[in-house]
Amino acid sequence: MFCTPIAGRVTDRRGPDVVSTVCIAGVGLSAAVLALGALGGAAGIVALATGMLILDVAMQSGQVANQARVFAIHPEMRSRLNTAYMTCAFLGGSVGSGLGIRAYLSFGWTGVCVLVVILAAIAFARHLVHLSGLPTRES
Repeated sequence: MFCTPIAGRVTDRRGPDVVSTVCIAGVGLSAAVLALGALGGAAGIVALATGMLILDVAMQSGQVANQARVFAIHPEMRSRLNTAYMTCAFLGGSVGSGLGIRAYLSFGWTGVCVLVVILAAIAFARHLVHLSGLPTRES
């Protein structure tokens, strides 16, 4: 809640790519911190709380950057674009939750943290393709 206005200002000044890059890195960092939750005890609880805070800030700030990018497509269609964006975001969250449950059941907490790293790496690879200017399906 306190960080999204900062993400919005940075997006306005420097563009959504800068914010997206930092946010994807933040998701990867959160996975490493969350993995320390397996320590248990007070240290584990602090790691879980810190990791969840980093993850939440990264995801919410990334959403600010993504919405700015989506709204720039056709400013007169913001409500329809937002509906499509949020539908995709919720579908992606549902798929991620399902994968997280399977990872936990098969590999425990470490498996969930590895899944977060893998998903962040996929997002970062896609982001690098975007930054490189190589043609993509939407180009």
